[in-house]
Amino acid sequence: MTKILIILLIAFAFEAFGVIALKKGINEIKLQYTRREAGTPVWKNVVQLVGNWFTNKNVLFGLLLETIFFILLQYLLGQRDVSFVWPLTAISFVMTTLAAQFLLHERVDAVRWSGVALIILGAAFISYSEHVKEKSALPAVSQSETGVK
Repeated sequence: MTKILIILLIAFAFEAFGVIALKKGINEIKLQYTRREAGTPVWKNVVQLVGNWFTNKNVLFGLLLETIFFILLQYLLGQRDVSFVWPLTAISFVMTTLAAQFLLHERVDAVRWSGVALIILGAAFISYSEHVKEKSALPAVSQSETGVK
């Protein structure tokens, strides 16, 4: 269980930093789009906007980090029940909110932090349910114990 939680935390770090990089890249692309708006036909500006997505270093870096998160998530889904792993991904909201506050200098008010606290509470219930499930699982009976050959 500890290994799974460590991998989850590492995955969430990739996800949080990936979202931050994407946000920075999208802000840059938006600025470029706005600068071109007055002197460029809309269709041409949209085509250039799409091109900017594929050439912006922050967007590409964010996509790389999100891809690593997705690969780690696939590994975790292979190890545990979906009903355990998927709800715990909500914890990534905590890391992403912290990253937004400290790296993007976004103002996160008490209402948002209350929502994050509820997410943590929900994830704690899910984690506890997995812990209880592991303790209540009956051990498999081998053939040597039943006398069957």
